[in-house]
This record gives sequence, C-alpha cells and structure tokens, in this order.
Amino acid sequence: MVKQDLYNKSPVRLFDAATEGGLKEGGLGLVTSKKGLGKTSVLVQFGMDTLLKDEQLVHVTFDLHSSNVISWYDGIFAEIAKKSAGNSAELKTDVVSKRTILNFSLDNFSVTKVVNTLKALSAAGIAVKGVVMDGIDFTKVSEDDVKAVADYAQSEKVTVWTSATSEGAKLADVVPTNLEKYFDVVVNLAQTGSNVAVDVLKLGDKKDVESGLKLDSKTLLISK
Repeated sequence: MVKQDLYNKSPVRLFDAATEGGLKEGGLGLVTSKKGLGKTSVLVQFGMDTLLKDEQLVHVTFDLHSSNVISWYDGIFAEIAKKSAGNSAELKTDVVSKRTILNFSLDNFSVTKVVNTLKALSAAGIAVKGVVMDGIDFTKVSEDDVKAVADYAQSEKVTVWTSATSEGAKLADVVPTNLEKYFDVVVNLAQTGSNVAVDVLKLGDKKDVESGLKLDSKTLLISK
C-alpha cells in the first residue's frame, strides 16, 4: 500500500472531477450546512487529501480535545484504506506525521491570531500546503478577518478550507454578501430525503454547479 494509491482512491478525486479540479492552490473554500450533516467529515477528507500528497497540513480547531480531531482522521483514513491492500497501520503513522493540530479557545479567539500562528509555522520551516479551519461564525468575524485568511492563502500558495453552520441552502443564505468574493469555492451539504447532497454553490465565477455528489450514509465519504 502506498500513499499514491490511497490518494487516487480518495473521495476527493470525485469532488475534483465534478468541480474542474476542485479548490486550487492559493484558494479559500467554504463548506456550510445545518448542524450534524457532515461538515467536519468533508473538511477532514480535504485535509487527508493534503496528507496523502505527502504535504504539510494544519488543522485549526476550536474543540479543546485534540483526540476528537484525531479520531476523525483515523476514521477517514480507515475508510479510504479499505479500498487498498497492504499495511495501513504503518502508512497511517507516516501520513499523519505531517499533520499539525492547532487548538484555539473561542473565548479569546481571533482570526488574526490564527493567521499569525500559521505564518510563524512557515517561518519556522514548516512548508504548510493545506489548512483546515473548522467552525467559523460569520456573526463574530469581520470582512478584514476573512480577507486576511484569503490573503494568507494566496500569498503563501496554501489551500484553505473552512466551515460554517447555516440554515440556508442558497449562496446568499450561507455566506454574507460582502464576504462571498473572498471564497473561491462554496459547498453546501443539504438533506434531500435520506441523502445528504453535496451542492456546489460557487466555483470560481460559476454559480450552482451540478456536482451529482452526496455523502455516503454510513461513512460520510463524498460519493456519487
């Protein structure tokens, strides 16, 4: 079992195929949904994809228990590894060695603090290529905050995925109008009967792109 094999079988390949290559280097992406539909799972799948490319990933969490984040990665890795033969345990140790988890308390959280920490990691010689930031509250962040993250992604050529809870299903409902321009890709997870659809609300200049994707009901992996 090799990383390249797992990378080829990653559920993110389906997302990339449906979205003209997915989120590009230097881009800022957003995953939204109501609570409990699978935002964290999707973010971790994007994060795992960075690791399977043998690149450095930073996962920013507001859950003070890193073990919860680690469990998500363990679960996603195990599901992808089922599709390949070989020693997955040994490979997993190698894969997650390039993952850094940053815990921030919501009590004294600031986006500036996160961006400064990410820049400090780069300055220390950690070549961060992917960032996952789980749980942005648009009622508590300013336009300058979102611009700072977008500028960081662009200047450092890093792929940044974030998530936010939203009750809506249209682009104007899930991201404030003044902030939409900073996001290159916006994905909304929507309950449709017994399925959770992966709706691509924004892809570059395009809106409401038909993806044909959903989350697997058992594994929460992106699927067709």
